[in-house]
Amino acid sequence: MITDAFFARDACAVARELVGAVVRRRVGDLWLSARIVEAEAYYRDEKGSHSWLGRTPSREPMFAPAGTLYLYWSQGGDSLNVSVGEPGDAVLIKAAVPVVDAVSGPESLEAMHALNPRRDGGRRPDHRLCSGQGLLCRALDLRIADWNGRRFDAHSFFFESSPGAPVVQARRIGIPADRDAKLPYRFVHADFARSATKNPITARSLTEGPDWWRLATGVRPMPSHGLPS
Repeated sequence: MITDAFFARDACAVARELVGAVVRRRVGDLWLSARIVEAEAYYRDEKGSHSWLGRTPSREPMFAPAGTLYLYWSQGGDSLNVSVGEPGDAVLIKAAVPVVDAVSGPESLEAMHALNPRRDGGRRPDHRLCSGQGLLCRALDLRIADWNGRRFDAHSFFFESSPGAPVVQARRIGIPADRDAKLPYRFVHADFARSATKNPITARSLTEGPDWWRLATGVRPMPSHGLPS
């Protein structure tokens, strides 16, 4: 289980190192699991962050000690964030892929599919089951009313570290145009980029170098608003 000390650091460093980590969520007798393939860092002093909009009861978890869960409603679904570093800083867990292993067997994967079918009731491809912040929360049965402001719990919901993953760094996406400074605070697992909300590697409008960068495993971004290594 990832400890609070892990989250009490720079937002970009946390976001980058969460890529590849596994989310474990217990629902009934099953552990539902997913590997994080996309995460974004947010800082209180930049307009893209919810905390920049001001403190409200619903946003208060962003100002709570590092490792506090912040869930909000976006584009028709719940979104999972974790407070980090300085008060108001946070990391958004943007996409993941389901994990089947000794902890979460095939029955856990089926439960995730049952929680998150397509709109027509059909089955989503496994690699797109959690490809978006709302899809991830539905597949893990995470709801604002149940989890906003809570801490991780080894008996029901936690993050599990994993060996370093090959990571691509790019500009964040999905921020309103009037608040988007096009900051490169988005981190994507290079081996699972097709499961990200949008694949920066194959996007025709993006070019390696000016738009996205491959990061060396184990090298952290620069503190306070990390730029490409």
